[in-house]
Order: sequence, then structure tokens, then C-alpha cells
Amino acid sequence: MTTLTLQLPDKLEKEHDETVRFLAAKLYEAGKLTLGQAAEMAGMKKWDFAEILIDYDIHYFDASADAAINDAKGI
Repeated sequence: MTTLTLQLPDKLEKEHDETVRFLAAKLYEAGKLTLGQAAEMAGMKKWDFAEILIDYDIHYFDASADAAINDAKGI
């Protein structure tokens, strides 16, 4: 996994974990990450991260076979 450094407003410092979860959720929603990759980015298990998606009104079922295969392979 690659490390990316972002400069964020100071008020987000206390909300570090929530900011990372939000970014992971939005990357998942955009189709840039699989559920497994987004969960890993957020430092969570897939099942726990899927529950986080509900908070952002993101549906976590991806009907695409390619996404399921890639997620299973950890790609």
C-alpha cells in the first residue's frame, strides 16, 4: 500500500479516523477501491467497514463479478 500525505485543516486533526473512513468510502463509491481495499485503507475488517458505508448512504453490494473476484483475490 502506498502512503499519501495530505494537508488538512487543523480542525480535522481530532477526526483523523473519521476522515480516513470517509475518503475510503468515497473511493469505494467511485469504484476506485474494492470493499476489501477500502476496509484495509480504513484499518477495519470488511464487515465492519460495510457498516460504515451506511453512515455515508453508500450501498455496499457491488453486482459486478469482476469486483467480487478482485476483492476475493485481494486486488
